[in-house]
Amino acid sequence: MEERNISEQESLRLIQEMIGKAKDNYHESGASAILWGAVIGTCGLVSFAELQWNFSIGFDIWFLILAAIIPGVWFNIRDSKRSIVKTHEEVAVDIAWSVFGISITCLVIYVNVIPALSERFFASEHLELLSHNTVTGETKPYRPSTLSITSVFLIIYAFPTLITGWLSKFKPMIIGAIACYCFFVISLFTSFKYDMLLSGLAGIGNWLIPGLILNKRHRKAKSAHV
Repeated sequence: MEERNISEQESLRLIQEMIGKAKDNYHESGASAILWGAVIGTCGLVSFAELQWNFSIGFDIWFLILAAIIPGVWFNIRDSKRSIVKTHEEVAVDIAWSVFGISITCLVIYVNVIPALSERFFASEHLELLSHNTVTGETKPYRPSTLSITSVFLIIYAFPTLITGWLSKFKPMIIGAIACYCFFVISLFTSFKYDMLLSGLAGIGNWLIPGLILNKRHRKAKSAHV
């Protein structure tokens, strides 16, 4: 009889530990959304402010995106080593955020590499791109750039949020993702300066606010199982 009681207690303890570990999931707790929202929101709004009021902070603010990618990689590695029990939905969410992180990294590399490579390609063909001001008549060399790349980023931003909201039936994230797609449509008709503003708003509406709401719900649910 005593052995049975010990076995039941151990089983209960193991179940509680598994529940506790599962509830520490990086994405399900809203931590990833909060982090991405804070980073993208800050980068977008600071970039807009620099262009609007003609000042510079001295470095490319978008390098802060590494502050969102690196923790995500670390948490995924940590969770895989802890043998956390996850549902199929949680696994799908983890995969979605991992694919998102990889996609963002690739896009950042693309934006920084393609213009320089294009310039070299044109030079090897003895070609030079020029921009001509129809008002002043000034003509000067034009450096290749990735036009309207912010619109592509806005599409990617909505991807993990929509999946997380859909699978967890969390409406704030679904609404945030839809808003992000709306920002994408708007960005097709705006200049780069306002694209940066849209990016900042996307970070806040698509991630930060839903992430804070999800985190509050997560902490409430976790305390109920303590």
